[in-house]
Amino acid sequence: MTEASTIEGGASTHTLPHPPFRLPLLGDVLTTDFAKPCQRLAEQARELGPVFEQKLFGYPAVIVTGTGEIEEVNDESVWEKHVGHVLMKLRPLAGDGLFTAFSREPNWEKAHNILMPAFTKVAMANYHATITDTVRELTDAWSAEAGSAWIDVPEHSNALTFEIIARAGFSHSFRSMADQRSDPFVEAMVRELTYANRRTDVLPVFERIFRRGRTHQHQQDLMHAHSVVDKIIAARRTQSGTEHHDILDLMLGSTDTASGESLDPTNIRNQILTFLVAGSETSANTIAFALHYLSVHPDIAAGVRAELDERWPTEDFPDIHFEDVAKLRGLRRVIDETLRLWPTGPGYFRRARQDTTLCDGRYRIQQKDWVLVLLLAAHRDPAWGPDADEFNPDRFLPDNIRNMPPRIFKPFGTGPRACIGRQFAQHEITVALAAILHQFDLEPDPDYRLDVRETLTLKPAGLRLRPHLRTRNKM
Repeated sequence: MTEASTIEGGASTHTLPHPPFRLPLLGDVLTTDFAKPCQRLAEQARELGPVFEQKLFGYPAVIVTGTGEIEEVNDESVWEKHVGHVLMKLRPLAGDGLFTAFSREPNWEKAHNILMPAFTKVAMANYHATITDTVRELTDAWSAEAGSAWIDVPEHSNALTFEIIARAGFSHSFRSMADQRSDPFVEAMVRELTYANRRTDVLPVFERIFRRGRTHQHQQDLMHAHSVVDKIIAARRTQSGTEHHDILDLMLGSTDTASGESLDPTNIRNQILTFLVAGSETSANTIAFALHYLSVHPDIAAGVRAELDERWPTEDFPDIHFEDVAKLRGLRRVIDETLRLWPTGPGYFRRARQDTTLCDGRYRIQQKDWVLVLLLAAHRDPAWGPDADEFNPDRFLPDNIRNMPPRIFKPFGTGPRACIGRQFAQHEITVALAAILHQFDLEPDPDYRLDVRETLTLKPAGLRLRPHLRTRNKM
C-alpha cells in the first residue's frame, strides 16, 4: 500500500493510501482502467482500504467504500450531494434538472416539491396500465420470434423503459415495441451519454485537435433533443382542457407550495430530458442484468416462475393488477440482489458542508471537499457474506437480512437528493420481469461471459438471450 498526500486542502498527520506506481503529473495512469474505471477502483478498494485516493493528470479523487465511512459522509448535517465532474458533463443536456441540479439552485427545491406528487402511490396506480401495456408490446414482439431469434437484451430493455417513461410521464410515444428501427431522438440520447462519459475532457488541447467532429455531433444532438422536447411541451399547451394525469400535466399546472412559483419552460424541458435519459437507462440496465442472472441460474428462475404461476396459472399474458406487484416478494429479492451487485449507478458524490473528518478523525476534510461513494465496492463488502460477489437473492430473505452486520445498500442514492423516481423504477422493473419470466424460458448464449460497460451507468455489454415460449399443463 502506498501513501498519498492528505486530502486537498486538509491538514492531517495521516495520509491517504493510493495505488502503486504513481507518476509525476500523470498520477495513477498506470493502474487505472479508463474503459472500466469504477470496476477497477472496486478491485483496488480491497487492497487499499475503506478510503483511498486516485489522482489523474493532477486531479485528485477520494474514494470511500467502507460501511462506517459511508455512514459518515451520508450524514446530511455535515455532508450534501455533490454533482461531480461526471454529472457536470450532462449539464449541457439536462441543465438544472433534478439529477444534475446543484442543491442551491432555486429550481431544484421548486421542482422537487412540484414533482413529489408524481411518485405517490395514487400516481403510480395511474401509470400502471401504461406500464403493463408497453411491457405487453415487448413480449408480443418477442413471441413472434421466440425459439429462433437472439435478443439484444440491453437494447430491447432500454427501448422498453424509454417508451414507458415517455408514455406514462408525458403521454408521448417514440416507437412501438415491435418496431426495430431506432428513433433519431433515442440515438441522440445514447450518443450524449457516451459523450458525457468521455475521459478526454481533461485534455482540452486533445479534444480541440482530435475530437472536433464528435464535438460538432454533440452540438447537433443537443439542438435536436431540445427541439423535440420543446415541441412535446408546446403541443401539450395547445390541448387546453384535456387532462392526461401525467408528469407533464403536473409540471405545467402546479406551483411550488413553498415559493408559490411554477416551473419555467426551460426547466420543464430539463426535467423531461432528465427522466428520459437517467430514468430509462438505470431501469433498463437493472432489467438486463436480472435477465442475465436468471438465465444462468435456472433454479432461481424456476422459483420465481413458481411464484408467478401460482398467481397467473394459464399461458395467457398475466393480468397484472397494481396491487399484485408488491406481493411478488421472490421477484423483488431478485431485483434487490441485482441492484446490490450492479447498482443503478456505480456511486454517488458527496461534498462537505463544513470542516470535518473521516475515519474517526484520521483524515481532515475541509468545507467543499468532495468524495466518491463507490457503491460497486460497498455493496460487495464482506458484511454481505462470504459469497458477496455471487448472485444469491436469498440473502434478502427477512431472517437473513436481520442477522447481517451493518452494511450499505443505497442503489438509488441517499438523503433528499436520492432518486425521486425510485418507486416508478422498481414498479416498471418488477412488471417487466414478471411478464417476461411468466411468458418465456430464457436460453443464455453459452459463450457469453458478463462484460460490464461503463458510461454514466453500468450495462451488460453484448448480452444476448433467446426466449422460448413456455408451455403449461392446462388447468
